[in-house]
Amino acid sequence: MVPRILIVDDELDFIELVKFRLAGLHCEILEANDGVHALSQARMGKPDLILLDILLPDLDGLSVCEILRRQPNTKKIPIIFMSALSGEVTKRTAAMHAEDFFTKPLDLNRLEKRIADLLHIVPLKN
Repeated sequence: MVPRILIVDDELDFIELVKFRLAGLHCEILEANDGVHALSQARMGKPDLILLDILLPDLDGLSVCEILRRQPNTKKIPIIFMSALSGEVTKRTAAMHAEDFFTKPLDLNRLEKRIADLLHIVPLKN
């Protein structure tokens, strides 16, 4: 079964960049560009991992994460926060609910490795 990754960010160019970089993981990519759509995609798309921005329209990423953690069918999905916010309070808050926190601009090599570790997959080299 091919792992599914949900990428949640309001910047479509950023989603495309991450999708391109993760092509070597051979995962199915789901997308959402706001918090409400992220919740819907998480429930219906059943991702194996979520990459979640904090600054989103309508419902921020921290709130999305808290909602997902309260629901039985989504509470165990690994979440990696990605954000331009880099303050210690933000990082600590995110760390309470997520597996990792990456500051934008992302270290895409490190992100790919972390995703591979969490999903227990080996990246395919081109």
